[in-house]
Amino acid sequence: MRRSHANPILTRADIPDVPPRVKDVSSVFNPGAIKLDDRYLLLLRVQTRGRETLFMLAESDDGVSFQVQPRILEIEGIDEIGLKIYHIYDPRLTRIGEEVFIVFAADTEVGCRLGIARTLDFERLELVSFQRDLDSRNGVLFPERQDGKYQRLERPNQTRLDSGVMTGDAIVLSESDDLVEWRVVGDVMQGRFHYWDELIGSGPPPIKTREGWLHIYHGVATHFASSNIYQAGVVLLDLDDPTNVIARGTDNILEPREMYEMVGQVPNVVFPSGLIVEEFDDDGYAKPDSLVRVYYGAADTCIGLATTTIRELIEAARR
Repeated sequence: MRRSHANPILTRADIPDVPPRVKDVSSVFNPGAIKLDDRYLLLLRVQTRGRETLFMLAESDDGVSFQVQPRILEIEGIDEIGLKIYHIYDPRLTRIGEEVFIVFAADTEVGCRLGIARTLDFERLELVSFQRDLDSRNGVLFPERQDGKYQRLERPNQTRLDSGVMTGDAIVLSESDDLVEWRVVGDVMQGRFHYWDELIGSGPPPIKTREGWLHIYHGVATHFASSNIYQAGVVLLDLDDPTNVIARGTDNILEPREMYEMVGQVPNVVFPSGLIVEEFDDDGYAKPDSLVRVYYGAADTCIGLATTTIRELIEAARR
């Protein structure tokens, strides 16, 4: 992958004040990404100096230079779920038909939960569902249904770190008839102990290619004494049965190397969360030579952009 010459493309200095809640923020990272018509949009995770997390929207004509709108995007209906929510964060964006669905994580009084909101134009975000039972993160929707069912990759939090934080080392496939009730239907892949992806979680939503579902995920190497290291990798999943892994890259495709990736709120982090494919064929498959833009959080502090192609990603998955 090739880092943009403009990196980091968004920093805390780019976030306009929206008094009284947003003023001189601490960080911006882990955005969802989508292209609507000719507009590149990033749904940003913004962190205030009080460590409150908020969603704000950035837009661009070229996918590199973004302008952040001076407004907070609230999710209508989120206050009615009956749980205390501390943070809403890490949005992943998938377009299905005319609607854009936002899968987000929420830290609540009973653990981390996944929620889904929808929008047509990012003027309003409307809550669709909120998962109450499974402690889970890193949820991403597939861009089309399979046998009439919605599908989602997610990462159940079943591992407790020494710090007490719950995390996970497996990605699973879930399905739903209505985007409200979800059920886990099978394991997709596990972390690889002692290597770069011991703990794993989905990155941006999967891309449909003629070779399979192409999926970028993050992996965490935990066996270094000084720090966990967050990296990005790629896997190819069967189009008809995404629990079947066709190929999975041995090496990471992006790792912390630049100063803005190694120094920040959480050192040594590249966290892919947004992805835009420029070209699809008439049947809806990503073209092999299409440019792919990957937007990622760097050190939980700012946002970077890296580019590649579909062909290069598939080759990386097969190595």
